[in-house]
Amino acid sequence: MTLVLALLVGGAFGFMLDRVGASDPGEIIGMLRLTHLRLMKTILLAIGVGAVLTFAGLLAGFVDPVHLSVKTAHLGVVLGGLLLGAGFGMAGYCPGTGLAAAATGRIDACFFVVGGLVGAAGYMLTHTLWAGAGVLAPIAGGKVTLGPIAGTSYPALIEAVSGEWLGIAVGVVFIAIAVAIPDTLRPTRAVRPPGRRFEATG
Repeated sequence: MTLVLALLVGGAFGFMLDRVGASDPGEIIGMLRLTHLRLMKTILLAIGVGAVLTFAGLLAGFVDPVHLSVKTAHLGVVLGGLLLGAGFGMAGYCPGTGLAAAATGRIDACFFVVGGLVGAAGYMLTHTLWAGAGVLAPIAGGKVTLGPIAGTSYPALIEAVSGEWLGIAVGVVFIAIAVAIPDTLRPTRAVRPPGRRFEATG
């Protein structure tokens, strides 16, 4: 049943990615160039709503904190983020959107997915090397949250403020940004008609 639910949720997520244009590399490149921000608005809104619902659910007792998992901060995360961002900008896909695009039959996305699998395999084969070099050593507290969350033992950066309320506040900020930003940050220039050339006579 877990596998069936995973397939259903993953399929629904991929379908929504395609519907909002996230499987179109042109939309993603336009977002990164700040020439087309509707996809960015959708992403920010989804993160904001998800954060509000998750942390409000924790406060109300609808969400069990045992399901929360905080990833360890280390230099590998930073390096991986830089590589992911570079690939995101060059290919117009991230792992999720690449799979969604491949499911629609895009050949470039299929090559992207194969490249991602090759890269993952390369990382697995060299994992011991990276670990020995200290790249995977915890930094900035390792597994740390912004504020303390009831029912968890994760250390917090701001002990005096509830992590649930901080999460809701961050979610509201994301929603506000999504509503406030325009569809583009680069105004379209008005095209001037070609002027008539005058020459002095006499």
